Amino acid sequence: MNYVKGNKENSLTPITSGWIKEILENKSLLDELMSTYGSPINIHHLPSFVNNIKKFQQVFKTKQVNAQLFYARKANKSKGIVKKALQTGIGVDTASFKELQQSISLGGKTDTLVLTSAIKTKEQIELAIDQQIPIVLDNNDECKLTQQIAQQKNAKALIAIRVSGFIVDGEKLYSRFGFDIETVKEYILQHFVKDKTYHLLELTGLHFHLDGYSTHQRGIALHSCLDLVEELKAHHLIIRFIDMGGGILMNYLEKEEEWLSFKEQLKNSVKEQKENLTFNGTGLGYEIINGKLEGTLKTYPYFNKINSQLFLEEVLNNKQHNSGLENYKRTNQQQVQLRIEPGRSLLNQVGITVAKVSHRKQDAKGQWLVGLEMNMSQMLSSSADFLLDPYIIYQDEIGDHHEEVKVYFTGAYCLERDILLKRAIQLPKLPAIGDTIVFVNTAGYMMHFFETEAHLFELSTNLIYEKTHEVPQTSDFIDDNLI
Repeated sequence: MNYVKGNKENSLTPITSGWIKEILENKSLLDELMSTYGSPINIHHLPSFVNNIKKFQQVFKTKQVNAQLFYARKANKSKGIVKKALQTGIGVDTASFKELQQSISLGGKTDTLVLTSAIKTKEQIELAIDQQIPIVLDNNDECKLTQQIAQQKNAKALIAIRVSGFIVDGEKLYSRFGFDIETVKEYILQHFVKDKTYHLLELTGLHFHLDGYSTHQRGIALHSCLDLVEELKAHHLIIRFIDMGGGILMNYLEKEEEWLSFKEQLKNSVKEQKENLTFNGTGLGYEIINGKLEGTLKTYPYFNKINSQLFLEEVLNNKQHNSGLENYKRTNQQQVQLRIEPGRSLLNQVGITVAKVSHRKQDAKGQWLVGLEMNMSQMLSSSADFLLDPYIIYQDEIGDHHEEVKVYFTGAYCLERDILLKRAIQLPKLPAIGDTIVFVNTAGYMMHFFETEAHLFELSTNLIYEKTHEVPQTSDFIDDNLI
């Protein structure tokens, strides 16, 4: 076997699905794919996507909750995933004109699309009204603009109101998005019931999305929205759905102890000002100020016991309400549809990013830098680092006589900070030019969330894969541009 996971010691071992291992074992296949499409390539496995959908649907089915999933399109640009989402019967959450336009062309309709953009342009709203796609409105200016466009078109606009500012354990949660939960009822009654300012806006739902990953906060927020639904019903305003947004935790790692060990090692390396764990000793959020360790880890929490279905169940089971009822029971009583908009967690185990080694060099500190035919924007999110061990596929046998080596993978941008992984990766031997590096579980917010065409680089090719053979063949992989 010519492939191996980086970091035999001090590991952060990624959960690696069977389909990924099959591809890792097929060096000639990857060579042919990169010869055809260039480096890097992103491979998306649609059966894994469908499997994730079914897991969430089963939670709602068990609770007998009327629910609908909406895949958060912004997490990944591939059209093939959107098409599969719609074919599977779930919806798609769109956050731009092009996302909405493309999703409509792929078969999205009124009940399977929603527009949630942070900034909504006139063109977005016009398209949504024309196609009767629900629009989640964030502020009064958006309400005004949507009303104006609806008047010009002499048509109704389907809308939901985004709310925020929930009170949890005596603390008000801040968000830059949405209407304040403490004043939104008066706003709705004034403009939708009393003076009917927005008579062409058909209020169909409420929407919220919380920062962070607390199931407790989400549970309280859902209770607060259910309270608001009851209060509005007394004024003959019927809310048909509550959308809880996304932010559902997923788990990337096989072992919790590896995650805990890494965090302790990182703190110690910053305290002792060592540079052997991360590139030039970066603390990934930790730093020494006046002799004391300060800061927090600014990465995604890569290991989570409560993730995916368990995360959703905790929100539905929350009963910290004066009624003493769990959220799912209150939802059933009120006959409200629950909606969620997972991105990352629906893309768990769905994708890998594959790149070719271009060069090797040692810097002035003696650190081995391995240049890959890709750049940092092709595997970049808001996280300070992607903390999973990659795999390397050697062209030659590894053997026993080679020395282990620590390397840092660098990208093609003319920037000092184009370091693809800031954590040192220990390998059984130095990669050769033409060897292949595989980054696992990159489909959610990693592959091309921030991908750019700086230096006029081509964007990475996205391949859609639905296994039809025991051994993957080149013909099984479809260029997403052709969908």
